[in-house]
Amino acid sequence: MTDGAQSEGLPDEDRTDRPRGTAVVVGGGLAGVTAALSLADAGVRVTLLEGRPRLGGLAFSFQRGDLTVDNGQHVYLRCCTAYRWLLDRVDAAALAPLQDRLDVPVLDAGGRPGRRLGRLRRDALPVPLHLGRSLATYTHLSLAERAKVGRAALALKALDLADPALDEGDFGSWLTAHGQSARAVEALWDLVGVATLNAVARDASLGLAAMVFKTGLLSEPGAADIGWAHVPLGELHDRLTRKALDSAGVRTVLRTRVTSVSAAGKGSWRVETPGESLDADMVVLAVPQRETYDLLPEGALDEPGRLLEIGTAPILNVHVVYDRRVLSKPFFAALGSPVQWVFDRTEASGLREGQYLALSQSAAQDEIDTPVSALRARYLPELERLLPAARDARVRDFFVTRERTATFAPTPGVGRLRPGARTKAPGLYLAGAWTATGWPATMESAVRSGIGAADAALAALGRPRDHLFDFEEAA
Repeated sequence: MTDGAQSEGLPDEDRTDRPRGTAVVVGGGLAGVTAALSLADAGVRVTLLEGRPRLGGLAFSFQRGDLTVDNGQHVYLRCCTAYRWLLDRVDAAALAPLQDRLDVPVLDAGGRPGRRLGRLRRDALPVPLHLGRSLATYTHLSLAERAKVGRAALALKALDLADPALDEGDFGSWLTAHGQSARAVEALWDLVGVATLNAVARDASLGLAAMVFKTGLLSEPGAADIGWAHVPLGELHDRLTRKALDSAGVRTVLRTRVTSVSAAGKGSWRVETPGESLDADMVVLAVPQRETYDLLPEGALDEPGRLLEIGTAPILNVHVVYDRRVLSKPFFAALGSPVQWVFDRTEASGLREGQYLALSQSAAQDEIDTPVSALRARYLPELERLLPAARDARVRDFFVTRERTATFAPTPGVGRLRPGARTKAPGLYLAGAWTATGWPATMESAVRSGIGAADAALAALGRPRDHLFDFEEAA
């Protein structure tokens, strides 16, 4: 890891071994801050512009009374090498630890007594044996269904992710063709896929789904070990990230919207804001696809309208504060219920009495605009079905956060719409989880895009560098 603070005492003219140049990064989400840090670490003078009063994009925290609340539950996996690099870079890795070994409790609200709890966990064995015992004892599937899941997993492992035809197919049809029952899809494939893709199998690109399962479950034994922030996301993605940017010499400007980006002649760019014009050698647009479309100068992409064809998908988050402890595990996934994943956020939020649970509901198209009163009437009884201790508990608070455009929609054919980091305009680069990283819209994809944009910019300066980690390590 390169620490920009180590070279603060050297004037720019003495850094003869480092590339010179100036850059403006538009957008302070994970893609933008990664691009800014990567460029600054390589000696580029960077200004980062963000319209919100904070950094972190769609992975942030806010105050609700005495609680510090994340807008939604975000997790990552051990195979997320780029996001893990970013955590290290901002000195936050210890605050978002990984499991020692994958272990996911799965509760079936409609299961028979004694068979309501199943677990997905791995052993310290080579792939695919690392999941063999877990699959063999997974009570939510019949013996025949478990055998067919194993055969489908081997077929999935054999797919070539470089085959463009995979992008055009849908994962649900592939699963049906490989003998997967509706129960197997619900209890296993969608259990994982909805949380990582933000789409059910029938609505997801086969290429992206294959990438998720091959990388997370079928590459290395520990690839799917789960990590999550044990502190508010704002501590990681705003406070510590801002500290790292300051140390690297990045000028960070918040509450500033960019109104236009245009060529300024002689290989330079001009970025306009309501209060300032900035000239730079290079610009990284690290904002959502529609905003990117609005800012792109003419001729930067062959078919800029394709950006508007990339759909979006919502995520709904339900927050419940009880007067007592009702869940003994840090998290669980649910079947036979509208509840998907439930996390204990008590300690991270600062709650001193009772318990605070956060429900993460992906692919929430049918509920994203549902009134809070209706969501309360639906989800509190479901939590009581899943957690008997909740039946005697009093609800102190119930609220909802909604991200209507949380991710790009991973629909079949979306791969051909996602642009790379380079544009046809020299010095102008794109970043964002929606760009062509090969990953679905995750924190990992966002960070990879930021590094990709920075690498492309540095290569154009004639100073290509080794990757800070192996992009293909988990593929």
